[in-house]
Amino acid sequence: MALLSLKPRNMAGMSMLAIAFLASGCSVQRFAANKIGDTLASAGTTYSGDEDPELIGAALPFSLKLMESVLASTPEHRELLSATAAGFTQYAYAFVQQEADVVSLDDTDRAWAAWNRARRMYLRARNYGLRGLDVAVPGFSTTLRTNAAGAVAKAGAAEVDLLYWTAASWAAAIALGKDDPALVAELPLVSALIDRALAVDEDWDRGAIHSFLVTYEMARPDAFGSFDERIASARKHFDRTIALSQGRTAGPYVSWAESVCIPQEDRACFDAMLEAALKINPDDDPPTRLANAIFQRRAVWLLAHVDRWILPPLEETKGLEEQP
Repeated sequence: MALLSLKPRNMAGMSMLAIAFLASGCSVQRFAANKIGDTLASAGTTYSGDEDPELIGAALPFSLKLMESVLASTPEHRELLSATAAGFTQYAYAFVQQEADVVSLDDTDRAWAAWNRARRMYLRARNYGLRGLDVAVPGFSTTLRTNAAGAVAKAGAAEVDLLYWTAASWAAAIALGKDDPALVAELPLVSALIDRALAVDEDWDRGAIHSFLVTYEMARPDAFGSFDERIASARKHFDRTIALSQGRTAGPYVSWAESVCIPQEDRACFDAMLEAALKINPDDDPPTRLANAIFQRRAVWLLAHVDRWILPPLEETKGLEEQP
């Protein structure tokens, strides 16, 4: 998925401003909450342009809780609902799930606790996305579960961000919740959301939808054809996202390595994709600096443990067996 195109949260003075209006009348408080919501949901590069993932990882929880606090006062703030869905999805992936993946190599109990925490965050993000879609298209979430095609048909290009973040968070939750049959059974709803996003604005956010589909095409329940045909479909999305991002984002290369190269046991493909991700200079595209830093960190980790994902070549195995 194309994650971590984080929107800035201009936090300076926001907490004090919110507190200052608590004693005011309802209408004034609602006005203030809406203005704060506008600021929190505004676009920019304060977070996404940062080069220090640890700093952002420490700052994001406060930002997310502030966003939730503002939403308690202005629950139908469409832009803030979208930003909150995006924020929880990206935080869960970059700073909870990936840490769980690293820990899993040595401590599966700790890893499962963290994976379950990430799943809960993804579902939280999904719920904010559905709330945003209900604001944009009244009754959307109810209709989605009874008539998915009819529901998504009412969403247009103006709702592409909500369609994307709802689908991305829902898919991520299902990937970590395969022990929950009811949750897994909702995967067709993810297909409906992301296919509609692709239909209404396929080049949104410089190929984010295509980047998501690189991974999703390999797992979607409604796909037809052989494994090779799935790879061919994923390849079209990969090529498109590389074109739209001008080859400046590491995410698609990492996604291809994990979603296509590993299932094929293709070590040459795996190495080539991750090395391509590592060749990208994050400073060439400041708005994606943070995302590239995080995906490149994952690429280094994947390469360091390649033998856990793909069996070494037969020649190497024989050499190890022949050692005294």
